[in-house]
Amino acid sequence: MTSADGGGAFLGIRARVDARGVDVDLRVAHGETVAVVGPNGAGKSTLLAVAAGLLRPDAGTVELDGVELAGPRRWVPPHRRGIVLMAQQTLLFPHLSVRDNVAFAPRASGLSRAAARDAAERWLVETGVRALAERRASDLSGGQAQRVALARALAAEPAVLLLDEPMAALDVDAAPELRALLARALGGRTAVLVSHDPDDVAALADRSVRMAAGRVAG
Repeated sequence: MTSADGGGAFLGIRARVDARGVDVDLRVAHGETVAVVGPNGAGKSTLLAVAAGLLRPDAGTVELDGVELAGPRRWVPPHRRGIVLMAQQTLLFPHLSVRDNVAFAPRASGLSRAAARDAAERWLVETGVRALAERRASDLSGGQAQRVALARALAAEPAVLLLDEPMAALDVDAAPELRALLARALGGRTAVLVSHDPDDVAALADRSVRMAAGRVAG
């Protein structure tokens, strides 16, 4: 397996997914944002899916702070990993209000209804969408929906945040504002960012690794 080591690993992904030709070893230090770049089909989204627990590798392990989340004899389901994936599609519940969408994440993690609403309120304010709290998710613009998706991800208080092309669906005017918001939100957090945009990498990542043909190339 090919390795990219960021020092003392907080998140360690050593995985082989045969059907997708992925064989990768990535280490992310505590509080570090690592950008994973490379061409389409390089295995970047597969890497995130393995970390999030959405895809079980054929071999290897996923470890978080020394605890094995996936391996030959252990499998921790996605909702118990402390790892949250913010995908290209916002995947908001269209029939729910913005507030209820954001509260869903902490509620799913075991908080009481009141505590989940308090967490939602905090992150609605932090991400600048408090004024949209009562609006249905189906009524949001693309930029608004991405902000709400970020608020929901952060409300879960993840140990690791995974970001898969977070600006890909936004128009050119909305992207800089969300990028600035992400830069603030990622400060001191452990995160893995997949992006084709060099502006995202420059603004958000502490370092970057390149994937090609399912492996870390440098």
